[in-house]
Amino acid sequence: MFQASRRRLALWYTTVTAVLLLLFASGFYFYARSTLIERVDDTLSHIVEVVERSLVIEPDVDGLIWTVSGQVSQHVNVEASFRNNEMDGDDDRIDIEWFSPKGELLWTTFDGPLTRPIKPEKANQKKGETVTVEEQRYGEPVILRQLTDRVQSGRQTLGYLRVSHPWFEVSTPTRKLLLDLVGWTGLVIAAVGTIGWFLSGLAMQPVVASYGRLKQFTADASHELRNPIAMIQTNVQAALVAPDDDPAAQSQQLLVVERLTRRLGRLVDDLLFLARQDSGMVMPAVETVALDEVLTEVVEEQLSQALKKPVELLLEFDEPGSEAGGEVGELEVFEVEGDRDQLTRLFTNLISNAIQYTPPEGQVQVHISQASEAGRVMPLIVVRVEDTGIGIPTEDLAHLFERFYRVDPARSRREEAGSGLGLAIAWAIVEQHQGHIQVVSQKQQGTTFTVTLPALSV
Repeated sequence: MFQASRRRLALWYTTVTAVLLLLFASGFYFYARSTLIERVDDTLSHIVEVVERSLVIEPDVDGLIWTVSGQVSQHVNVEASFRNNEMDGDDDRIDIEWFSPKGELLWTTFDGPLTRPIKPEKANQKKGETVTVEEQRYGEPVILRQLTDRVQSGRQTLGYLRVSHPWFEVSTPTRKLLLDLVGWTGLVIAAVGTIGWFLSGLAMQPVVASYGRLKQFTADASHELRNPIAMIQTNVQAALVAPDDDPAAQSQQLLVVERLTRRLGRLVDDLLFLARQDSGMVMPAVETVALDEVLTEVVEEQLSQALKKPVELLLEFDEPGSEAGGEVGELEVFEVEGDRDQLTRLFTNLISNAIQYTPPEGQVQVHISQASEAGRVMPLIVVRVEDTGIGIPTEDLAHLFERFYRVDPARSRREEAGSGLGLAIAWAIVEQHQGHIQVVSQKQQGTTFTVTLPALSV
């Protein structure tokens, strides 16, 4: 599935780039070709102007023929006007032809007359208009760019001047340019295709990783939901088949069902919380929260659980500004900006975990203080939850905040075991409050969770 998506992404990227490159190459080619043609036409027009200025025009002396308007009839002295009739054989030279008013060839730089005669009725209809023709020159076919101009004196046509320029000065560079553009465009498209495949792979990596996490999350959630549902179904069936005269057995089965239902409800709540956090659907209710008050409430709520084991649960406060050395703005209270409910859930998870995995007669200590950090103007609030519990192996610390991860899979069979989402929820809450959480642990010596949150300056 992902390979097909990657191929389509790379193909679309390459196709769009190829279309843009082809449009650019085509535009550049036609621009260069039109520029060369324009240059040749300007050269022909310039030659025509120069030759016309050098023409020797003489009056007709044979009877001094006058025109109706009183102008003396004139003619062009061909020998005086075109003195140089040498053929140098250069392929790229400009050739000149002179025709009589009747269209007869009188003088040319070609080795012979061209196969295409002039058409007096069409000559010079548009000033500077050129045409491209194919002719024979030195026994070889050549393509010429020609400009034909009618030379007049008043209303009298003296003759026709045709100037020819070899077309290969346009065709040769444009052909080379076309080959270069085709070659380089092909190379660039191939390179873009390769780069597109590489970039599409990079673009797909987050999708693949997200899909992998989703699959794992779905599998873990299905597994976690399957167990309590199966146990609920088993206990319900046992209650249904229990004798009517044994209400104690039925009551016991219903208590188990009630306990499993509560566990299932907590699991669903945790899953919904993480799903909403991932999607960004729910924004935290930002307010000013006094962390010392939150910790006091959480410790009071967890005190009954600590007394059952029994485990000693302590809450300690440092004087505000004591760890900061007074160099940052001191706080009258330990205030942060955030969602009170989420922060309560964060510390409830940490403290309840500490109590759960601390053996009887152990100790759980909650410590809150103010600290400073190099490069920060705002002070920090540091909360440490320390226990003297069983500890966590070093190899498991890197995976501790992963969803459904358990240090000891056998714990999942214990009645008090959680779903493996508590620390993942704690991580998400701390991240959302622009803080960070760390854990230090030694096996059979205890674990310390440290939560650092930006304080609200006064």
